[in-house]
Amino acid sequence: MSKTLLPFHSDDISALARSLKGQLASCEPQPSHLELLNMLVRANGYRNFQHYRAQLVAQDWLKNRLPAMEYEPVDFVRVKRLLRMFDSAGKLARWPSKRSQQELCLWVIWSKLPARQGFNEKDVNLLLNDNHLFGDHALLRRWLCDYGMMSRTRDGREYRRVEKRPPAEALELIRQLRSAQAG
Repeated sequence: MSKTLLPFHSDDISALARSLKGQLASCEPQPSHLELLNMLVRANGYRNFQHYRAQLVAQDWLKNRLPAMEYEPVDFVRVKRLLRMFDSAGKLARWPSKRSQQELCLWVIWSKLPARQGFNEKDVNLLLNDNHLFGDHALLRRWLCDYGMMSRTRDGREYRRVEKRPPAEALELIRQLRSAQAG
């Protein structure tokens, strides 16, 4: 009988060890193989080993059923550095000097612009001023258009957010800022 390999990952190994220690302390005789499996997966938030296994099967089934998405690695150190560019309310506090950092910061501002809606220049300036602290909405407006995140008509009367998927690092930066504001 062949074994089915089931991957196991814990986000917090310290919490895993504490949970296992507590569960093992309540066992008089040495726990069986199945009891140890149940303890491990309970420490990771599952009800029991069967629940964990069912989750993996369902996840694998969905992964094979849905169109494959390319995996983009995220540089979490870079995201952590970029978080320092924003204040506690998620406003861009200063304009980064590096273009690669500028683009990721612009994605955060892009995410705060209403989708599928046209704006005149005055309204765009107000929206941008609500999302930064260094007082240069014209710079942000220009770079949003230059990076293709926002479009404007030839005469500059109407601006629109361009709908496209941000890169993985920008998505992580947006997620981190939102969770910091919520928590």
